[in-house]
Amino acid sequence: MITPMPEAVAITRAVSGAVASCELTCLPRVPIDVEVARRQHRAYEQALEVSGYRVEQLGSDDTMPDSVFVEDMAVVVDEVAILTRPGADSRRREMPAIAAALAAYRPLQQIEPPGTVDGGDVLVAGRHVFVGRSTRTNDAAFAQLRRILAPLGYTVVATAVRGDCLHLKSAVTALDDRRLLVNRAWIDPAPFDGFTLLDVAPDEPSAANVLRLADRLIAARAFPRTAECLEALGYRVERVEASELAKAEGAVTCCSLIVPVLSAAAGPSPHGGMR
Repeated sequence: MITPMPEAVAITRAVSGAVASCELTCLPRVPIDVEVARRQHRAYEQALEVSGYRVEQLGSDDTMPDSVFVEDMAVVVDEVAILTRPGADSRRREMPAIAAALAAYRPLQQIEPPGTVDGGDVLVAGRHVFVGRSTRTNDAAFAQLRRILAPLGYTVVATAVRGDCLHLKSAVTALDDRRLLVNRAWIDPAPFDGFTLLDVAPDEPSAANVLRLADRLIAARAFPRTAECLEALGYRVERVEASELAKAEGAVTCCSLIVPVLSAAAGPSPHGGMR
């Protein structure tokens, strides 16, 4: 009997009808067209599917305006999924459905009070984990993340975000295990010593947020010059329209939790098989 190869999974969540009431930190509130946001989000999910990911979309409702931004709910590595404790109180009701979805793929750990952390402030690049200190993420959560991840062989480093930067991954994301795409105006480059830093186009300060998949990057269509630079370096870049969710301080990494397939070397899943 041939055992089917496991699929990489992308967990997403439907756009809430109340998304225009989302939490905002850096941007002024402007109207958001919910139907356009939903069409753009579906196109994003289709880009994930074309890239070989099985999309698991969770439901939402008008009591969870920010719930489309599932990345903030967890940090997923090969060995464990860490449930965060979001910095905005209004977002904590989103957690039960996320926990249930992730429990099928990873053992779960959880950030406890007084720690607060949004997943958008946590960047995993190989065995390095960078945690941004922001308005949503504090030192207590950083200490807990390090306590969970260091025994698993991860180097966990705190760094600051600055300027009009909501989360660390607004300013820096991983292109691969050794190259990072950055807006240096929004980060201190020193903690990233040893990595190759590639700068966004000067007139595209928000372009540093790209989603790394197995064989390509997903980037917002609003930043064509940065995408062209990445393509010139040999990266395959899938461009998606994300204009409506950008009004809610969202970006392409925010809208999915990527759960990679585990190799046999990564060990057994919590259910006894290999993922």
